[in-house]
Amino acid sequence: MYINFYPSPFGNIALTATETALTGLCFENQRHYDEIFEAARSSAAKDLPVFKQTREWLDIYFQGKNPGPVPPLHMEGTPFRLAVWDILKTIPYGQTTTYGKIAEAIAAQRGISHMSAQAVGGAVGHNPISILVPCHRVIGSDGSLTGYDGGIERKVSLLQLEGILKSND
Repeated sequence: MYINFYPSPFGNIALTATETALTGLCFENQRHYDEIFEAARSSAAKDLPVFKQTREWLDIYFQGKNPGPVPPLHMEGTPFRLAVWDILKTIPYGQTTTYGKIAEAIAAQRGISHMSAQAVGGAVGHNPISILVPCHRVIGSDGSLTGYDGGIERKVSLLQLEGILKSND
């Protein structure tokens, strides 16, 4: 594993990757930041092509523009988490969805009548690649801005950056 850093307008971001794909992206002080940083501490701080691609993507994103396709990603998790994260990847820039809608999609994929929105929330909360896998675009069914490992303030800022929220919301 390799590590690199990105100084975003909303705080420092740690990036981790294999030789070919991004494996982690989280804000400093995010819930899983210490785990990611400690796991990568013994890793080389090599400037891989995937880090360059990710920094370029983030530069465009933080200008308030849709940066387009994400760099190569490598995500590991349970089949349930991977299914939820795959749905997160389909949420378009500048749009949101709800935990309930993701739960409905997972239930339909699995051919079952119901899936818990809380279980989906748990999987969303374990997303190892913030922003590029846009967990910040998931909101409560009542429009509430529940849960974000990077902090609600950052979630609000990211949604404002994408034009989803106005700065006085």
